[in-house]
Amino acid sequence: MKPSDPEALQRAYYARTATRYDASHLHEVSAHDRALELIAGLVRSIGARRIVDVGAGTGRAVLRLRELLPDVEVFGIEPVEALVAEGRSKGLDENALRVGDGRQLPLDTGSVDIAIATGVLHHVPKPALVLREMMRVSSMAVFVSDSNRFGQGRLPARLMKLGLYSLGLWKAFDLVRTRGRGYMESEGDGIFYSYSVFDDLPELSAWASRTLVAPLDPDPDLRGTWLSRLGPIMTSSHILVGAFR
Repeated sequence: MKPSDPEALQRAYYARTATRYDASHLHEVSAHDRALELIAGLVRSIGARRIVDVGAGTGRAVLRLRELLPDVEVFGIEPVEALVAEGRSKGLDENALRVGDGRQLPLDTGSVDIAIATGVLHHVPKPALVLREMMRVSSMAVFVSDSNRFGQGRLPARLMKLGLYSLGLWKAFDLVRTRGRGYMESEGDGIFYSYSVFDDLPELSAWASRTLVAPLDPDPDLRGTWLSRLGPIMTSSHILVGAFR
């Protein structure tokens, strides 16, 4: 493994932390649980019957959606075998949690009604590759629950990030601040990238006939301020995006 290979570093991190993976991500649970509850309600409204969770980890979202939607087939695909093994210990068999790469999903085109990804894309160097696969295999909708860099940090930082992104300078700035790596690393989250669901919203919107954007943790201090007029892009650090065909 090359020290600069972020994918290998991430796999090593998950292999090392698989048994405590769920406990170390409790800070994300509330936002993603809200997302799963919203997704479940929308699934019922459109009559979807088959859901794949891409980058399913140890299967937490699969188990939660099965609780919320007992009559719907829900299964997950996860590339890291150590996390899949941990999911097996929860009772998820090989049909419920499968080994596979989100960039090349082992599914036929249009073979599921819905594809979801929760807290996954900020770990991927090229999220669009995963999203395109999700759109390929889905016949009804794609849901993404993930971070939004523009809604994180103090107000000057949020405005700076949005300004740099609007000018097409964010990637260059990100390379400078990460010393050319393009990614960051922490013991709590392994390898992760600066990401916003709004980065991929244009491509999702082109695929879909309609989209939904739902803030999962709006900043209460910004409610009613001028900044709130810009919408959740500036006021919420976690966003759920739904794209419907």
